[in-house]
Amino acid sequence: MSDVDDLRERLAAFEARLKQEEGKLQAVQRIAQALGSTLNLNTLLTLIMDNVTVLLEADRSTLFLLSDDGTGLWSKIMQGNELREIRLKLGEGIAGWVAQSGEVVNIPDAYADSRFQQDVDRRSGYRTRSILSIPMRDNVGRIVGVLQVLNKKDGPFTADDENLLGLLGSQAAVSIENSKLYHSVIAKNIELLETQDKLEQTMQELDLLFEIEKEINAAADLDELLNRLLGRAMELIEAEAGSIVLFDRQKGDLYFRAAHGRHGEQLKKLRLRPGEGIVGWVAKRREPLIVNAPSRDPRWNQDIAARIGYVPRNILCVPLLSLEQDEQLGSFELLSKRGLKRFDDDDLKLLTLIASQAARAVRLARAKEERLKESRLAAIGQMMSGVLHDLKTPMTIISGYAQLMAMVEDPVQRKEYANQLQRQFEVMAAMTREVLAFARGESTLLIRKVYVNKWLQEVEAHLRQEFAGLNIELVVEPKYVGVTWFDEVKLHRVVHNIARNAAEAMPQGGTFKLTVEAKAGRLILSFADTGKGIPPELEGRMFETFATVGKKDGTGLGLAMVHKIVEEHSGEISYTTAQGRGTTFVVSLPLERPSVEVAAVCEPPPGTQAPPEA
Repeated sequence: MSDVDDLRERLAAFEARLKQEEGKLQAVQRIAQALGSTLNLNTLLTLIMDNVTVLLEADRSTLFLLSDDGTGLWSKIMQGNELREIRLKLGEGIAGWVAQSGEVVNIPDAYADSRFQQDVDRRSGYRTRSILSIPMRDNVGRIVGVLQVLNKKDGPFTADDENLLGLLGSQAAVSIENSKLYHSVIAKNIELLETQDKLEQTMQELDLLFEIEKEINAAADLDELLNRLLGRAMELIEAEAGSIVLFDRQKGDLYFRAAHGRHGEQLKKLRLRPGEGIVGWVAKRREPLIVNAPSRDPRWNQDIAARIGYVPRNILCVPLLSLEQDEQLGSFELLSKRGLKRFDDDDLKLLTLIASQAARAVRLARAKEERLKESRLAAIGQMMSGVLHDLKTPMTIISGYAQLMAMVEDPVQRKEYANQLQRQFEVMAAMTREVLAFARGESTLLIRKVYVNKWLQEVEAHLRQEFAGLNIELVVEPKYVGVTWFDEVKLHRVVHNIARNAAEAMPQGGTFKLTVEAKAGRLILSFADTGKGIPPELEGRMFETFATVGKKDGTGLGLAMVHKIVEEHSGEISYTTAQGRGTTFVVSLPLERPSVEVAAVCEPPPGTQAPPEA
């Protein structure tokens, strides 16, 4: 071979080598471009592997990434005839050993190294000869993965290959970490947006609950409340009509407690069996329903639609549940979403929220109703006890006049006693009506002109009958005997209740003094006894209903009724007391004719003669 031929061969080899190096340079440029141009992890790994294989003149290459928990390696990208995911435990195989130790492994003969897993080749049919595996470290030196190439084409991998692969691995590790950081930030942003959406939804729900609570507080009764909630639900969910159905616990069926829409009044007249229609099905099964094609749903009751003349386009219905007592309360139904729209899951969530408040209101209303019934029964029992107790006064007077009638022969005197007896029967009837009115919280006054002198004479006669045999001295001081205005029957009630309490406070006898006077345009009645005084535990509670201490037959109604009667007369009552030195009650009433709307103001009955005024 001549020198020229030799030169040509060397030139050709140099050109081939130059072309090879140019290819490597282009591969390095492509890798650099890829590392700086994409943050998509899968795309980045594919570009790195494609170009590393070219640069290292290898048969295939694999990039393993350390798992998030640091216990293993994984790879989804692999050159060759197959693409599959590989997972290794830390320390397993060559790549696992490199990740665990952090050392570079360059093996010219894989089968001669005990760390190599030969069964991988046996399963895949691939023959591994040489291996170069390096750890990938981030910018702070932490191992983030392993870069591995297999089967260099012209012999074992060299030290230059180790340096080049190490350089590429370091750059790739930084880019991979940047990609992970980018995706982590994206994920955090998505999570933040989702959290923000949930927070906004929660705020909207709280605003809605606040608005519902305002509706509850503004409603005067359960019917108004349910109508308000139904109207709000229809407004928020854009429904044309709606209804709230409740179980009738006595009859065992369902009735429409609230209904809005053109046919609402007709619906209120209907009653359903449990399970009848969609609204009945929901109430019975306690499951919500969205029915956007009612005519094709077997649960839909066509008879109801025909009777009221309305066919809904779609139906949204949720149950009213009492979770504490596991009780079926009914259901909440909306019909025909406006704008030809369909009800969706957001509508269902919103209606469920409103229905839970409606169920709470129904539950509280029923509990309140039960408590009222129980308290009313208890109050009736107490009232009856009070009536029987208060009947003692007129019965004592009746007994006294009956005995007097038996002892006199004078027809005129007997007629007067008979009139007094009749008067006491009227008082007994009035007392019964008064107690019942008190129990109902009613105010029924019969205000008329009263001649104090005559009224005091009657009061004194009755009190003497009541105190008969009790060793109580009665003192009446009429410092005013003119004209005033009040309900005579009820003022008799005030006098007798205070007198009876005084008698009970003086079991061994004493003095009861009644003084009547006029001061500053008011009628002042003062009742003083010499009894043992009011017990300390009743101080400040004297006029409360059922407030009583130490009385064997006490009901605690007497002074409560006294207080109510005085208030009805636009008057005031107060007392002073001292242990062992007696109690004084002071009643102050308007002296002139009152201008109260609740009172019936009457003139004295025809034929009544005014007594001479002192």
